[in-house]
Amino acid sequence: MKLKGRNKMEVLRRWLIISMVLMIVQIGEGQLSEDFYANSCPNLESIVSQQVSTKFSQPFVTVRATLCLFFHDCFVEGCDASVLISSPNGDAEKDAQDNLSLAGDGFDTVIKAKQAVETLCPGVVSCADILALATRDAVVLAGGPSWEVELGRRDGLLSQASRVAGNLPEPDFNLVQLNTMFVRNGLTQLDMIALSGAHTLGFSHCDRFSNRIYSSPIDPTLDPGYAQQLMQACPQDVDPSIAINVDPETPRTFDNVYYQNLIAGKGLFTSDQVLETNPDSEPTVSDFATNPGNFNAAFITAMRKLGRVRVKTGNEGEIRLDCTAFNS
Repeated sequence: MKLKGRNKMEVLRRWLIISMVLMIVQIGEGQLSEDFYANSCPNLESIVSQQVSTKFSQPFVTVRATLCLFFHDCFVEGCDASVLISSPNGDAEKDAQDNLSLAGDGFDTVIKAKQAVETLCPGVVSCADILALATRDAVVLAGGPSWEVELGRRDGLLSQASRVAGNLPEPDFNLVQLNTMFVRNGLTQLDMIALSGAHTLGFSHCDRFSNRIYSSPIDPTLDPGYAQQLMQACPQDVDPSIAINVDPETPRTFDNVYYQNLIAGKGLFTSDQVLETNPDSEPTVSDFATNPGNFNAAFITAMRKLGRVRVKTGNEGEIRLDCTAFNS
């Protein structure tokens, strides 16, 4: 009986080993890798970096626009460059109400980088990967941290404005709503707070936060002096095209001042300030406000995780020749 028991254990052990190997193979298939284009387009990163640097030397909005574009892309259909598609009917993802604030400089940065890459590596590199690289390069140019970008994404075949609503955070979200949306994309509360730090480079149209300053009473979580500044910048009859910086202190530098602003009651959106007022998230805000190294490390981790959200790999999707149009 002992021998039979041992045989059963040996069979079970071998079955577990085989199962683990199969799982590893399945997980490995379609995964991204940092050296995906090492042979097919070895100069890819320097090409993209040069294009981003050239664009960066023109309007600063390039940095914030590119970073915002990446986030909006990944949260709707996954990181597949679907947000770059243009439609003559005005019904592509970029045409959705929540995406109308995306600045054209972000699109232009990726399109120009793609054109440069196509010259040397035609039909090889996806627009989704170029957007991921351009985002990293933009953050670095603004003084932020660098990281190795995982590559191997393919471009999506679907881009519809109707699929955007409900997939991007709203400026009035509370902590539960924020966490629910981020968890849905495989991101933790720590990731969410770290990615919110990108607002240090952000800008917003007045209508996205006007309810905080023109309600009665004024949102009590706002610093009174900051509320007055916002009223001066955004009077009730303001031109809807006017936009202001999310970070009133260092809007052109990628740093941890965003979190210091939250502690001072200078979070522009309700969804910003709630990170400091909610006791579940406040300790992380305090940590990031005083320890830039901790913020940078968490931001890098979160960006790498964000870049894996529902990616298309292998035979999925396509490699677009023009980032603004499907090949077919």
